Amino acid sequence: MQTTADAAPAVPWWVWTGRVLSGVVVLFLVADGVMKLVPLDVVVETQERLGIAVHLARPLGVLLLACTALYAIPRTALLGAVLLTGYLGGAIAIHLRAGSPLVSHLLFGVYLGLMVWGGLYLRDARLRALLPLR
Repeated sequence: MQTTADAAPAVPWWVWTGRVLSGVVVLFLVADGVMKLVPLDVVVETQERLGIAVHLARPLGVLLLACTALYAIPRTALLGAVLLTGYLGGAIAIHLRAGSPLVSHLLFGVYLGLMVWGGLYLRDARLRALLPLR
């Protein structure tokens, strides 16, 4: 039976790259969540354009900040990544329905999701052991 260390050796630059990548994601998502809490004019205008009720800005901000906090805490990072994936999937669906531009808007959730999982994969040996690259 393989141990976590045998199945997924820790390469120091992987771990630091994962931490930096995750940190960038966390900073972006916290900024986005706080903007929804305030709600700034740009948030209100965007929600109206996408067909989302304006009164949902604060609940969406709280939800995003909660999922991001779970992702930022090492013990709950996997749960946070799963929840953020669902949140980003919803954002992708809304942009698809609204006819948003493909590369800049629609796929942005995909880019962010790849950063969420890529950062977690690089910084968490347990995830690398579960999903080894062979």
